[in-house]
Amino acid sequence: MSEQKTITAFYEQDHDRLDELFKTFQRLKRSDFLKAKEAFKEFKFGLQRHIVWEEDILFPLWEKETGISEGGATSVMRTEHRQIGQHLEAIHQKVIDQNPDSDQEEQALLNLLGSHNMKEERVLYPGIDRVTSAKVRETVFENMKNIPEERHKLCCGQH
Repeated sequence: MSEQKTITAFYEQDHDRLDELFKTFQRLKRSDFLKAKEAFKEFKFGLQRHIVWEEDILFPLWEKETGISEGGATSVMRTEHRQIGQHLEAIHQKVIDQNPDSDQEEQALLNLLGSHNMKEERVLYPGIDRVTSAKVRETVFENMKNIPEERHKLCCGQH
């Protein structure tokens, strides 16, 4: 993780990686459900990890550095994260049921992720890069590595 020098570069790359996993799921869900399911699982765990990184590390850092918390960008982002989670679970339920007819749920997720990611990539990440030093960013990347997997490898409300 620490090869990246900026928050913006790292998190945009993770957005792109997650987008590709989701596209793989969409492309394969009607032709090779097992491979589609694996892509979805990797996407789900990856998105959940991404959200944990933001909420546990980036958002508190932003709030500390700017003094803006209640009603600010991070409040909006947290609310959107809850909505993203709901859409993700709706698709997940279809995957559990081996039902490839999740187009509506997928579109709802993609619509929200599109605007959410744009706000992060254009405002939040560059803002964090502006208000932090390279040393602080290095600490961010180290802290990200130290978050236990059980914080994001959540499936079916059990594991």
